[in-house]
Amino acid sequence: MLTAHMEPNLEVVDVSSHESFNAWGHGYPHKSVRWHFHPEYEIHLVTAATGTFFVGDFIGTFAPGNLVMIGPNLPHNWVSDLMEGELVYQRCLVMQFPGALASNAIKIFPELRYVGKLLKEARGGLLFSSETGLAAQSLMLELTEARGIRRVQLFLTLIELLALDTSRKRLASSEYASDMGDIASSKINVALKYINKNFATDLREPDVVAITGQSISAFSRAFHKHVGMTFVSYINHLRIKRSCELLTSGRISITDICFKVGFNNVSNFNRQFLLQKGMSPSKFRDIDEMKISKCS
Repeated sequence: MLTAHMEPNLEVVDVSSHESFNAWGHGYPHKSVRWHFHPEYEIHLVTAATGTFFVGDFIGTFAPGNLVMIGPNLPHNWVSDLMEGELVYQRCLVMQFPGALASNAIKIFPELRYVGKLLKEARGGLLFSSETGLAAQSLMLELTEARGIRRVQLFLTLIELLALDTSRKRLASSEYASDMGDIASSKINVALKYINKNFATDLREPDVVAITGQSISAFSRAFHKHVGMTFVSYINHLRIKRSCELLTSGRISITDICFKVGFNNVSNFNRQFLLQKGMSPSKFRDIDEMKISKCS
């Protein structure tokens, strides 16, 4: 497998407007599973399956408990050993956060200065002990559901756990240099940045194709290969994700949210929301309010 020698894709990490980092899990296969990079730090814990993982110029095998921290713009990928057609419901837990979050926290809280060493080492990729991986699993699992101050507490506890693991090992060689500047500016990645900035407008595929200089057919093929879905599906995905944030962040009416995220009629918004979330927007809001009341 020559994954580490292919041009990596830029992954656009979309952190919610009312959160400072992402915490989530996914199965396998999944659209994010490809040779890729992003400016954010990533903590990646395998919870199921075995296979091969790639970090910079490092190639190794993984199993449940494999815990790795990736620095900014360091290409990486985990490829599972599965039979054709076999699926894994949840293969890993992932946390992604911008470097500014950590550096600003260190400036505000001098007690966190020791974390700077961890962040610097992570630029070459870090593999942690199996004991640390085991301890991290419960923290990362809770992080995917946590809200408010508890979420920040878990984040700091996880970072402390990693910083205190003196047996952590660098993955990419000291000679490995990752300069993703040219790749990040490639046509498809320029298009992705534009889409993520303008998805709430009346954005159409020909508008985006125009900034890449490609034909519509070439763009569509490249886009589907890169993102794992069609242009329209990706736009709807971003709009529904943003609508979920708005549904949980205040009392904006569902009709106002519909138009605010870029849909031009409520029936289509409701239909797309049901397809992606398995429930109506009003039901989603009711469930979220029930969670809040239980925590208050």
